[in-house]
Amino acid sequence: MSSTRSGLPPREQSHRKSPKKGSRKKKKKASGFQIFLRTLLTLMIVLALGVGVYIGYLSVTIDQVIEETGTDEKVAPQQSAKVKPLTMLLLGTDYRPETKTHLTDVMMVIAMNPDTKSATVVSLPRDTLLELKGYKPDKLNAYYPNFLVQEKKSGITAKYEMKTMMSKYFDLDIDYVTVLNFQGFRDVVDALGGVDINVDADMCYRDRADNTNINLKKGQQHLSGEDALGYVRYRKSNCSPRTKASDDFDRNRRQNEVLHALIDQAKSLDGVLGAGKVIQSVGKNMETDLESQQMKNIISAYWNISKENVAFMPVTGQWKSPYVYLNKDEFEQAKQALKDELSGNRPAAGETGDAEAAVAGN
Repeated sequence: MSSTRSGLPPREQSHRKSPKKGSRKKKKKASGFQIFLRTLLTLMIVLALGVGVYIGYLSVTIDQVIEETGTDEKVAPQQSAKVKPLTMLLLGTDYRPETKTHLTDVMMVIAMNPDTKSATVVSLPRDTLLELKGYKPDKLNAYYPNFLVQEKKSGITAKYEMKTMMSKYFDLDIDYVTVLNFQGFRDVVDALGGVDINVDADMCYRDRADNTNINLKKGQQHLSGEDALGYVRYRKSNCSPRTKASDDFDRNRRQNEVLHALIDQAKSLDGVLGAGKVIQSVGKNMETDLESQQMKNIISAYWNISKENVAFMPVTGQWKSPYVYLNKDEFEQAKQALKDELSGNRPAAGETGDAEAAVAGN
């Protein structure tokens, strides 16, 4: 993939909602690679980076989940993730059985290069004001649920609409889109036996409407899936005494922190033993336009990627209620970093720019 491509994906018929019988497999009823946590978003990265242990009984589990989750279209050899750099939009929705909402609280663009065995991940604040020709100005996290509503009338999937819009916004062809939800995040953390995090402050928030109960104490903690979700979601307190509030930038930093910890956990013995459950959790809570074959290619190409070769670049900005106005210089640096990753011109470790250096320790 060229780093200077400007062509954007057309509105092809193939990206309309698939009929019950057609070339695409019937999707599982999932709500949202998650990101993933707010993440993955994170789940997709954990799958690719941490639990791609393609051995023994796991191969059966992986194959089953991949076949049920990915599309059945073929991938040309020259388009394989084993030989071609790829980009992916990762959306983490706030969907849980308690809420049934689809706001994209996590939004990341990841560029992966099989030659350098490296990846660059750019994350944007959920309240970012998006101003783009052809789209009504709004918070970044509001577009996906709006596209879901329009999907019923237009037949064009919300995932494809998001991929098209973010390709324009980043001036970069985005190859794939993966949507993960909060339920998947909780399941993955629990499947790995929890995650060790140095909680940076006391956090307390309760909401009976959706059974949210965040009550974390500052210091080293072993968090369950529910508590880890609370840690990355925490915004403000309604407890007595109130705990310090967090902004989008705090949450982005914590997401990166949890992601690194999950990668470490996934590569541990406990992670290997829990990998089957992790993979199943990802499959149940993920929607993607990745072909099943390409998912296998990604796992094959990146399963042993080094944590040091994954650069996280959270773009910051200025909060002026109700929006975050992105730092334009940081955003331009982030866009260029993605293009450099694709072209193989990414700076070596220790030679990164200010934006990457700021998060190198996370």
